[in-house]
Amino acid sequence: MRHPIAYWQQFKHLATAWVKLADRWFASNFPVAHARAPAFILLTRANKPIGTYLLLWPTLSALWLAAGGWPDWHLILLFTTGTWLMRSAGCCINDFADAAIDGQVKRTEGRAIVTGQVSRQEALICFLVLCLLSAVLLLFMNTMTMLLSLGAVALTALYPFMKRYTHLPQLVLGMAFSWGILMAFMAQTESLPAIAWVLYVANCLWTVAYDTQYAMVDRKFDLQIGVKSTAILFGDADKVMIGMMQGMFVLALLLVGRTLGLNLWYYLGVFVASALLVYQQLLIKDRKPEACFSAFLNNHWVGLAVFAGVVLGV
Repeated sequence: MRHPIAYWQQFKHLATAWVKLADRWFASNFPVAHARAPAFILLTRANKPIGTYLLLWPTLSALWLAAGGWPDWHLILLFTTGTWLMRSAGCCINDFADAAIDGQVKRTEGRAIVTGQVSRQEALICFLVLCLLSAVLLLFMNTMTMLLSLGAVALTALYPFMKRYTHLPQLVLGMAFSWGILMAFMAQTESLPAIAWVLYVANCLWTVAYDTQYAMVDRKFDLQIGVKSTAILFGDADKVMIGMMQGMFVLALLLVGRTLGLNLWYYLGVFVASALLVYQQLLIKDRKPEACFSAFLNNHWVGLAVFAGVVLGV
């Protein structure tokens, strides 16, 4: 019997070959689009899926909890695809809004609009096209979910502009990134029970916590150019505030588990997530930008741990 690693290596070899073949076909049949593709990959962050993961894991967790087990297969496909589309749309409108700011921040000075690879008009058109594609997916869901999606689009479009007017843009992001939880319950059960709102608030807290870590990376530059964030608002209390929000997030997850009668596997997932959150506190203890960014990226595993616990726990 062949070792599983041998099968995995064979799969990677075949996948690489198919990708190269598809790339050559795309280049020969659509040369202009092929030449522009890297710029739009950069614009939509398709090469950096962390944002998609942070959106996807809570949404899928909510879908599983709403169904009390395996949800409808078409909903898994629709929400996974829709999550990727809306995250990409969010990146487009974010870069459109921050075109004059990104060039002044070290982490964002290489983005597509700043470097001239994509125009602001093209970014806005890309945002609208991606939102339209997401709307097509909604045609396969119930009417209330379609209406609820308007909130997601509004929050996605609003968020990038909030950093100019309030120190709480992370809260708006939390509301946007948690909206999929409400949509998942509505799509699966055609209702919004109290537990859906508990999950929504919990996810908002978690999102504000990890996006504050993200904002800590750019705090020096944001102070210079006048951009607002929770990292600036919290000041020296940033680590404490992040820890408090992470703690409330975990407590809310425990409440969800008790209310729904989930089994030990769920609590094991929450325990792993909690351990990762403690690890993040160690990473940000000296507020070094690289370590804060690593803490932000680590939240992918927090979301995955909770999702795995949910799948096994129901």
